[in-house]
Amino acid sequence: MASITFKHVEKTYPGNVTVVPDLNLEIQDKEFVILVGPSGCGKSTTLRMIAGLEDITSGELYIGDRVVNDVAPKDRDIAMVFQNYALYPHMTVYKNIAFGLNLKKLPKDEIDKRVHEAAKALDLEHLLNRKPKALSGGQRQRVALGRAMVRNPAVFLLDEPLSNLDAKLRTAMRSEISRLHKRLQTTFVYVTHDQTEAMTMGDRIVVMKDGIIQQNDTPQNLYDFPCNLFVAGFIGSPQMNFLDAVITEQGGTYCVQICGSTIPLSARMDKAALAPYAGKTVVLGIRPEDIDAAPAGAKGHLDAKIEIAELMGAEINLHLDCQGSKLVVRAASTFPGREGDMAALTLDTEKIHLFDKETERAIAH
Repeated sequence: MASITFKHVEKTYPGNVTVVPDLNLEIQDKEFVILVGPSGCGKSTTLRMIAGLEDITSGELYIGDRVVNDVAPKDRDIAMVFQNYALYPHMTVYKNIAFGLNLKKLPKDEIDKRVHEAAKALDLEHLLNRKPKALSGGQRQRVALGRAMVRNPAVFLLDEPLSNLDAKLRTAMRSEISRLHKRLQTTFVYVTHDQTEAMTMGDRIVVMKDGIIQQNDTPQNLYDFPCNLFVAGFIGSPQMNFLDAVITEQGGTYCVQICGSTIPLSARMDKAALAPYAGKTVVLGIRPEDIDAAPAGAKGHLDAKIEIAELMGAEINLHLDCQGSKLVVRAASTFPGREGDMAALTLDTEKIHLFDKETERAIAH
């Protein structure tokens, strides 16, 4: 088993294009870490540097106690699962899973044992004689996982492995990969742009933007205490609402003025952090599920007009206009209001986030 450590790692492509400027990251042995961020943020490049598929421009990369900058991919004791499965179409499932073991020239009985153990774990035993074209997308992805499993690697690398699957299969495979990690007790590094995958699977999430780590934390801490506007907007679906707000202070009590209303802030908010912003405009963030919607005429902090009502089954997403500011509220599907109606909104003041308008850094939660 192995830990992974990046020390001041830089990756620059020809033409002086720097994708990862200065990466410092430690992944513990047996940890399941998710690298997440928008396309082009450097997460796949980071994974490929671990695999040895991308050279490191400068800095040091350790797997365990060994610097692996110049170690060939085959000698790094890693296994990688790609989004396109990368199966050999002319080989059966059995031969695909056994391929890496045959290259190592392991005894046939050892190969057979490992293949059948992996096939049993991944529910592939009845498919061992089929070829990839006769398999569904989920079955092909399980074969790719099985091929990685049988090698007993120190590190599993997974590069958007579920992005080619439909929504139902993605949900099922998320659970399967999480169970696999618990069973194998191996270091997993998983790349995705899907924040739902990140929130449901990882022990720790590393949010990246422009090759720079924005926040490195547990899923719950990322959700509850985002360090900046980017992380706040990236984690959560629908994404957090952002409104310009003015902080006011009177007699040691802090409030925010938004959409013509004054709303008291939670007493637990750090007053020392709020004090420099008194009288200034900041960005207020609040998640759709932290706003309560009631029919027009009810008592609330804000009045807003419903522009779109998206029925999601048990819930409804209300897209509202509040004096020119756009808001999304998650309500129960029984909510009576529909498009064109007014709604009274009450913000959970314990769940308000405040951000500096210039630096975009969090002020208080």
